Amino acid sequence: METWNLDALFEGYETQEFKETINTIESLIEEANAFSQTLGEADALETIKTYLDIAARLRHNFIRAHGFVNLKLATDAQDETSNAWMNTMQKLSSRTTDFNTKFSKWLPTVENLDDLIETDSTLKKHEYILRQRVKNAQYVLSDEEEQLISTLSQTGSKSWSQLQGLLTSIVEVDFKGEKLTLSDIKNKAHSRDRSERKAAYEAEMDAYQKIEHSVAFALNSIKGEVNEITAMRGFESPLDEAVNDSRMKRETLDALIESMRAHLPMFRDYLKRKAALLGHEGGLPWYDLFAPMGKSERTFSSKDAMDYVINNFKTFGDDLANLAKRAYEESWIDFTPRKGKRGGAFCSNLHPIKQSRILTNFTGSFSNVITLAHELGHAYHGDKIFNESILNASYTMPVAETASTLCETIVKKAAINDSEGEEKLFILEQSLMGTTQVIVDILSRFIFEKSVFEKRQSSPLSVEQIKALMQEAQKEAYGDGVDASTLHPYAWLNKPHYYRPNLSFYNFPYAFGLLFAKGIYAIYQEKGQAFTKDIDHLLQKTGQMDVEEVAALIGIDVTKREFWDQSLKVIKEEIEQFMELTNDKV
Repeated sequence: METWNLDALFEGYETQEFKETINTIESLIEEANAFSQTLGEADALETIKTYLDIAARLRHNFIRAHGFVNLKLATDAQDETSNAWMNTMQKLSSRTTDFNTKFSKWLPTVENLDDLIETDSTLKKHEYILRQRVKNAQYVLSDEEEQLISTLSQTGSKSWSQLQGLLTSIVEVDFKGEKLTLSDIKNKAHSRDRSERKAAYEAEMDAYQKIEHSVAFALNSIKGEVNEITAMRGFESPLDEAVNDSRMKRETLDALIESMRAHLPMFRDYLKRKAALLGHEGGLPWYDLFAPMGKSERTFSSKDAMDYVINNFKTFGDDLANLAKRAYEESWIDFTPRKGKRGGAFCSNLHPIKQSRILTNFTGSFSNVITLAHELGHAYHGDKIFNESILNASYTMPVAETASTLCETIVKKAAINDSEGEEKLFILEQSLMGTTQVIVDILSRFIFEKSVFEKRQSSPLSVEQIKALMQEAQKEAYGDGVDASTLHPYAWLNKPHYYRPNLSFYNFPYAFGLLFAKGIYAIYQEKGQAFTKDIDHLLQKTGQMDVEEVAALIGIDVTKREFWDQSLKVIKEEIEQFMELTNDKV
């Protein structure tokens, strides 16, 4: 049960079921493209309903086949068969461009669209996505341009993205006579041995030098392509496109970032206190950011971790606990690191089979348990949205982190409340460690990515320039909270989020999710388990509303800084608790 089972998708590439699914996709693409040539010829209502039907069947089969290939690659980046099939899936996806482009340009020409939506149940059910198509039609290019962009991206930005994933999966880290993966060496940042943490940090830096030029070339190529395409579409910048794609207002993002910046001093106080506790003067060395504080004798097997998470999830509700139990018993989770497996963690929600798959690099630490809770939160979100049609199941980046961060909060709060003494300090500091990453480090990554896009407008950036931008962003966010001589110049190299050509600025959604979840959790504490139904409804509707509308379902106005300040106040109370617990230790 340490690795996931993908049989619910397919038992292998050679199975008749997989081959039939690929054949179905081929046939649907032909049907879709034939349909796109007839737009405007038939009754508008029937045309829209036909589009929705074809689009739903295409998405169902694509998610299933692409999901299988992507998950196979996630655990074996060098698998030749999976790489070949990924290339095939990308080509198939590219061939649907004409179908979607032509419909997106035709739909705004339907004069009585409002009446059709109000009088037909199928259109009413998909009202939001239809209106989104109308709204975003202004950013759609000509049929020829859209097709060309889609085709060339397969050998352009998407290939560069795969290169980054491959290199960071297979690069070997030399550490004390052993050859380790990046995931292995990064996990040593949580060691109780300071000399091991420092040596691991130095070994990690050395390993990046082996691949820095190749990955920098990938970053330049992806960001350069995104700059060109967003300008062609009429966006002022990739950030404006990211905000639009997130279905949120710029004033919401501005309120969030403003609040984060205003509260940086309290995080710096926490970091400097941690530095003092570890015997440092001034800021905390980067290699000690994840150093454990307090004491906890607990290490977790995968089963121990799941039992711990499930028991704490029960305090929120049986639905959440049962979902986690099902994920473990049905082998949805791939737990441990190994060569060729990608680093980090993710959850893939698979609507066609109403299941999810979770990847972690679990080594038994408490932080690994929190990561597990986070990814199970994504699976819980998926479980709720599976109740909607497959076309209504695509939610945007900011709300994507809501359920996951809420589940983190549930486990952390329960763990803190149930502990005392050195164990309480350990768990509290683990919580603050994670929160600091999501607020301070995410802010640094937001600043960095914005700078890279701006600099890339004039010319490609050298490795040294990219490293300098990363360190400048870290200084701006962390300030005197960290030792400036130990910053992480390669924090851009190992973060796959920067290499997703169709998803720029996948950083601020984590901060949004954390603080949105903190606000939701505060309401939950006031109202109790009866409020879980409201949360479930919110999660289920995230594919059919703008971010601001989703928040309004439970009375939250995310366009105002006041909400974000209130959520950060909850974190401030945790920092004050940490300071109080450690006053007699410095």
